[in-house]
Amino acid sequence: MMAGSLLAGCNSDQVSLATNAKANQPVPPKLLAAMTEKDMDLQSPILVRLFKQEAELEVWKQTRSGQFALLKTYPICRWSGDLGPKVREGDRQAPEGFYSINPGQMNPQSAYYLSFNTGYPNAFDKALGRTGSQLMVHGDCSSRGCYAMTDEQIAEIYSLGRESFFGGQKAFQLQAYPFKMTPVNMAKHRNNPNMPFWKMIKEGYDHFEVTRQEPRVDFCEKKYVFDAAKPADAKRDPVFDASAKCPAYVIPEEVASAVRQKQAKDETEYARLVAKGTPMARMNTGIDGGMNKIFAAKIPEGSTGLSEGAEGTTLQMLAMAKAPGTIPGHVNPPKPNLDSAPSPQEEPVVAVSAPAAGTRVAAAQPAEKSGGFFSNLGRKMGLGAADTTATTPPPQATASVAPAQTSATPPTAASRLKAAVTRFVPGHDKSKEAAKEAPKPAVATAKPVEPPKPQPDTRLAATRPALKPSEGAGEATQIMGAAPVMQSNSFDSRFGAMK
Repeated sequence: MMAGSLLAGCNSDQVSLATNAKANQPVPPKLLAAMTEKDMDLQSPILVRLFKQEAELEVWKQTRSGQFALLKTYPICRWSGDLGPKVREGDRQAPEGFYSINPGQMNPQSAYYLSFNTGYPNAFDKALGRTGSQLMVHGDCSSRGCYAMTDEQIAEIYSLGRESFFGGQKAFQLQAYPFKMTPVNMAKHRNNPNMPFWKMIKEGYDHFEVTRQEPRVDFCEKKYVFDAAKPADAKRDPVFDASAKCPAYVIPEEVASAVRQKQAKDETEYARLVAKGTPMARMNTGIDGGMNKIFAAKIPEGSTGLSEGAEGTTLQMLAMAKAPGTIPGHVNPPKPNLDSAPSPQEEPVVAVSAPAAGTRVAAAQPAEKSGGFFSNLGRKMGLGAADTTATTPPPQATASVAPAQTSATPPTAASRLKAAVTRFVPGHDKSKEAAKEAPKPAVATAKPVEPPKPQPDTRLAATRPALKPSEGAGEATQIMGAAPVMQSNSFDSRFGAMK
């Protein structure tokens, strides 16, 4: 079982709390002081929220007033996949939605220091046929569909969950989101196909925001329902089934009214941002997951990936800050997935080798061999457009006689001048004149050759434009050039060495 769990990427031993040195570490004094300051008991209930884009894990704890308050925010060392819910086994997606964590999901014997199972898939996920298992929040800063923290961080989070169970909490709620559900984030991702799902879970986000109470979560008709209660005339509580029709239920008016007010305010701000032209976030980036900037700043060539990063001096300043835990040497920062992202080398390869794929170019191959250097030089100088190709072939067509023409042209002008001079210089040596006249027949034979050349020039002009369409059609050449790139940077080779 242990070997199989390691292959799955997250430890899967389903064991209850046990006597274990790691699992029984005390809550740090600094956290105890924060609880005292915020009027919290050590064993009061907790609630956890996760945000991929911000790469943050929040631990909320119930105060003596009965409401939840934020105790501490932990930067996430690594999460994998994309913004959006997990759909199937092996898609590397970290789950999104509402999950319940009970003591049996706590794993003190994790191969990733400590962990707890998120409980994916829940009833909603199952109703949609979504698959996957052993999705964890754990240590070791390594993720294949999990939320990975440092060992020191997961030790604190684990201790907080443990104490809440000791205090009588039967299960704590885990809320996982793509980002903080603010109007600006919703506007940035308005074109994302996951938006209907995100709007649905935003309902639960809003319930918690306005009440600071853990929202009750039910499922029916393959959707989430929050804080449902029985109608006034009902004799018993409604029974929910994720795949069945929703029963009769109501949402308490004080909660429903507060949620409506918040949503109306959010929608007004959202409309303003869209009308303002808020840029939409790029989709299908080919980047695998994200990492909080505090960790990215500590790793050579580190990247925040799909998480919000820091630029310039900000990231450099973070490099001087203390990391919240030990970053293992095998940490793998987010990188582009070259299996889905086009290789930057593909386009140059196609452009260079495409002429060989054209059948008509073969007839003009001799001219290409002798004139390729000049045509390439012309393109570098800005003369490589299709319009200039038709005007530049004459030098290419006469490239085979170019050496004779280049050496003969200067003597032609000189010989004409000297010939004119000899007519006015008496006693000129006829033998020297004959010797000087010798280049003239060569010029005379070379110059008449130039006027007949429009025929090969015309053929070249007709042939050259065909090179442009062939650049887009050189599939065989493109595959030959791109294959080594795809193999050396494939998805499997980059992540095959990970745990």
